[in-house]
Amino acid sequence: MKQFIAICESFGSALCMLGRSARYINTLPRQFPRFIEQCYMIGYSTMPIVTILCFFIGSAIAQQSGYSMENLGAKQFIGALVGLSMVRELGPVMVAILVAGRVGSAITAELASMKVYQEVDALVTMDIPPERILVLPRLAAVLVMMPVLTVIANLCGWYGGALVCQYTKSISVNSAAYFAMLKHYMTTRDVSDGLLKAEVFGFVVITICCHIGLNTRGGPREIGASLTKAIVTSLIFILVLDYFINDILI
Repeated sequence: MKQFIAICESFGSALCMLGRSARYINTLPRQFPRFIEQCYMIGYSTMPIVTILCFFIGSAIAQQSGYSMENLGAKQFIGALVGLSMVRELGPVMVAILVAGRVGSAITAELASMKVYQEVDALVTMDIPPERILVLPRLAAVLVMMPVLTVIANLCGWYGGALVCQYTKSISVNSAAYFAMLKHYMTTRDVSDGLLKAEVFGFVVITICCHIGLNTRGGPREIGASLTKAIVTSLIFILVLDYFINDILI
């Protein structure tokens, strides 16, 4: 029962933090340098690992599905399979996981250190709300950069699958046929649903990491505990939200 109460308190505290951050949304233009810095951290710094990972995910999907679909005489549908898999599921989920692991961990460690060494208390003493300068720019940046990262992830997965299909002798599906099937079976709603999922995942991940970082208590040892808690909680929320969003969209 105590654990359930603690979970409810954490959930309510995170919502209150979001509410306080929303109060200062009119100050975002004056925080443009902070916003750009967070966009760089969330977007540009995460792009290389997103590109590499999603390229090989698309390649692996095409290779494994090619072996199976060859026996069924349906190799021409590999493009649609890889395209829809990346757009609707793997692209948003993998980007969210990478953002949680790379960006979320850094945010949690930074805010937890500031909390432990009383820098957050110093901001409060100077009448500077932590939600205004520590939370709001990060939430705004993730809403801008998640669709960009997801589109890049989708494109890399598609081209990875296309290369495997064209240069694997047992598959031998040229790029023109691959992308023709991808274009034929993919709709605008598939893309928009995937981008919507990415926005939700990214917003939730950054909210969790900011909340846990700002609520760290104790000494330096608690920074590591908060970091672990933030990553594990983010991954759980990504998987749970993915299930419920799929149930709503489908």
